Amino acid sequence: MRTEIFSTTPRIVLGGGCAARLPDEVKRLGGASVLIVTDPGVVGAGIAERLEKLLAAAGLAVAVFDKVEADPRYEIVADALAALKACGADTVIGLGGGSSLDMAKITAVMAKNEGPVGKYFGIDRIPAPGLPTILVPTTAGTGSEVTPIVILSDHGEKLKKGIVSPYIYPACALLDAELTLGLPQKVTAATGMDALIHAVEAYTSINATPTTDMLAKEAIALVFGNIRTAYANGADLTARENMLRGAMLAGMAFANAGVTAVHAFAYPIGAEFHIPHGIANTIMLVPVMRFNQVGNLGRFAALAALFGVPTAGLTDRQAAAAAVTALTELAEDLRVPQHLAAYGVTEAHVPALSEAVLLVTRLLANNPRKMTREDAEAIYRQAL
Repeated sequence: MRTEIFSTTPRIVLGGGCAARLPDEVKRLGGASVLIVTDPGVVGAGIAERLEKLLAAAGLAVAVFDKVEADPRYEIVADALAALKACGADTVIGLGGGSSLDMAKITAVMAKNEGPVGKYFGIDRIPAPGLPTILVPTTAGTGSEVTPIVILSDHGEKLKKGIVSPYIYPACALLDAELTLGLPQKVTAATGMDALIHAVEAYTSINATPTTDMLAKEAIALVFGNIRTAYANGADLTARENMLRGAMLAGMAFANAGVTAVHAFAYPIGAEFHIPHGIANTIMLVPVMRFNQVGNLGRFAALAALFGVPTAGLTDRQAAAAAVTALTELAEDLRVPQHLAAYGVTEAHVPALSEAVLLVTRLLANNPRKMTREDAEAIYRQAL
């Protein structure tokens, strides 16, 4: 029997209005001065100012770094680190979507580890813990608040690269669904699909365990069962909280089981064509699932039942096909693009993209079916 190892964020606070506990969580960690790492959208929505005032009222010194971009370049880490050193903060708060949370995590780590950040791409290369970090997601998508992973873009190589280390886990995750109520429909759809795909890939990874299966299945139930409501009626707090919880559970699942080829194929197109991460994953989902099914047909068939599809009398192949149909219909309902052509990708780009995807070995190692460059080219062509 194989040895199973499971890890996650050590402290999770979840509930409507729990953002009010943020000062207490900082003080629990011994913090007196904080840097909020966020993006212009969160600042524009007034969320950063709200938390800044909350922290200041509790007697904490507060500074804000709000230059995080979507799919941030690794060069942004230097800017965030400079802001951290300038204010002398002892605690880092990540506020926003996955990009802001990832930037907070790597900034905290780099405060205690010698640069450049590029030498830490890969697995278990960070030598020492960083500053304490509290992550406050404002989207129900990446699950970054419970993963030991940071994803940064390398525009020179047109790739997204990962840094994986147990030192990247935050000290605390604080999930307040009220902070997601103003999320635009397009962002709700794209980030929600990302969360669902995390759960699907964790469930079909070759590294899945009974523990990650439990988390992935509950995540699928929560996200698939609530994403349409959260999209159609963004003020529904119950749907928003279920989405936030589902994204967190999906993050726990894939942090331990790994994601697979869907994310691997999304990285090159996201880096080169700047396709939002959740949309890139959605576009690649169906062609990759169709390719992967023969690697573990029973698992892909089981997804149909998890999506609420009647499977009585269906063969595994038919059930697996029904699962793909259910996901296609979901993307249509959420108006998430399902073709690369919408972003200017053409047949001429396929060879280079296929070469790039085979470099994402960290994720392809989890995939239930091995693939060649010819396979990769065929998958990208299906997505055009």
